[in-house]
Amino acid sequence: MTIHIESILKEKLPHLLLGGFIVDVKVNAPQPELLALLDDEVKKLETMHTPESIRELSTVKANKNAYRTLGKDPNRYRPAAEALLRRVANGKGLYHINNVVDILNLISVKTGFSICGYNYKAIEGEVSMGIGKENEPYQGIGRGDVNIEKLPIFRDAKGAFGNPTSDSTRTMVTDDTIQFLMIIIGFEGKEPINAALDEAMALLEQYAEGREEERFFVM
Repeated sequence: MTIHIESILKEKLPHLLLGGFIVDVKVNAPQPELLALLDDEVKKLETMHTPESIRELSTVKANKNAYRTLGKDPNRYRPAAEALLRRVANGKGLYHINNVVDILNLISVKTGFSICGYNYKAIEGEVSMGIGKENEPYQGIGRGDVNIEKLPIFRDAKGAFGNPTSDSTRTMVTDDTIQFLMIIIGFEGKEPINAALDEAMALLEQYAEGREEERFFVM
C-alpha cells in the first residue's frame, strides 16, 4: 500500500495521522449474531450520548476542528462518526449495509473516529490525501454530487474517491469486494488508532472471514 499526505495538507494539519489495513474479506448480508452485537452496542451508546456530548468527544472535536482549519463548515458537512453517533443518540440506530460496512460503522460509533472504507481493487495507483478543489468531480454514496472543496480528500490515479464525510460510489464496498481498505483518520497518536484497528480486525475475522494482508501508518 502506497499512500502519502500532500504537503499542503500537512502544513495545515500537522498532527494528522492515518492508520489502516488491507484485509481479504467475504462480503455478505449481516448474520443474526452480528446484527445482535450491533443492536446491543447501539442501545448502550443511545443511553450514553446526546448531540452535546458527541461534540465533546476528543476524536469528533479533532475532526471538526480540522474541517474549520481547512475552511469547511463541520456542521453542514459533518464528519461521518458524528453523523452516525447523532443517529444513534436520536434513537434511529445504524443503517445495515453489509457485514463489512456494518463493522466499520460499529467501530466508528464506539471510538468517534471517522473511518473510511473502500473496495481496494477499485483503487488505481498510489493514494494521496490532500484538499478538495473547486468543481472537483465526486459522486457520493447516496448523495449524488458532493461539494468536496476544502474537505480532506483521498485521490488515486482516477481522481478523488473518499473523504471523512462521504465516500464515493466508485470505490464503495459491494458484494463483489474481496479486498477491503480501511483508513482511520486521527490526531492523537498511534495507540488509539491501533486499538481500533485491532478491534475491527477481530470482528472482520469472525464475521467476514477476514485475513489481514497489510497494516500501515502515515503521518
